Amino acid sequence: MGECGKTKSENSTEVQSDYKVCAMYHFAQLDDYKEMRSGVLEVCQKNKAVGTILLAAEGINGTIAAPMDGIEKILTYLRTDPRLNDLDAKFSYSEKKPFYRMKVKLKKEIVTMGIPDINPNEVAGEYVEPKDWNVLISDPDVIVVDTRNDYEVEIGTFMNARNPDTNTFRQFPKYVENNLSSDKKKKIAMFCTGGIRCEKATALLVNQGFENVYHLKGGILKYLEEVPKEESLWEGECFVFDNRVSVNHEMGPGNFDQCHACRHPISKEDKEKPSYKIGVSCPYCVEYQSEANRKRAEARQLQVELAAKRNECHIGEKS
Repeated sequence: MGECGKTKSENSTEVQSDYKVCAMYHFAQLDDYKEMRSGVLEVCQKNKAVGTILLAAEGINGTIAAPMDGIEKILTYLRTDPRLNDLDAKFSYSEKKPFYRMKVKLKKEIVTMGIPDINPNEVAGEYVEPKDWNVLISDPDVIVVDTRNDYEVEIGTFMNARNPDTNTFRQFPKYVENNLSSDKKKKIAMFCTGGIRCEKATALLVNQGFENVYHLKGGILKYLEEVPKEESLWEGECFVFDNRVSVNHEMGPGNFDQCHACRHPISKEDKEKPSYKIGVSCPYCVEYQSEANRKRAEARQLQVELAAKRNECHIGEKS
């Protein structure tokens, strides 16, 4: 990770930083989501926020950072809409801006599964509070499924959880078809980073006739925040979609960096391998990287290094 985005946990004992990071989502019927965009963007810009918010007919999803009181003003604005009154939000802190610009994007889905008739606003699985999660997944008759992508699962997951080996969430329905279709009467517990993917995944299963489907409320991040480490069934670190790359159980910055060429999380050991070249390649992408992509990565890395010499952040360092 570059110097452009150091972050630390809301529960840190250090002096808190200038930027509050907020991960949020809520499934709600927003038929006027296109008209909402200008107002959401305006309040974010007014409060000096950076990050990305997605709006779709099925709801809102995003992660933003702003000066301390700015986040609260933005959330207050969003929650004045009765449809977003229960907007889920989780917080951490950053020493510097963890994003470079503010975007509000219009999408077909706030988390892309690619199946248009799956609507968590109408049907979904049963929420499980973090305090009750250990009991559920410790039952040997419960099938525990990590709904995240393979590169996320690699660096941390819950004990005995199944890895669907997906590259994108669009592949998850195929995993269900091939691996869970005969288990419709069994208890199935699913989880993801912040709760949004597993909530939509439960909607898929319930829609297909699964009878006992559960998902972790608030996701891994809320579990790490609320469950003491000594009681935790979480193993490893949790991948996050900002400049921290991963967080540990204390919600502080983890031990992973990210390959700027392929975005795969990389460890200290990965960086020591011959295939790793900062900003250009890593052990996970070097074999399939085209010559054209390699040259683009080398040119981009040169610009990053030149910006660093000027004591600036290259705007494309983590676009």
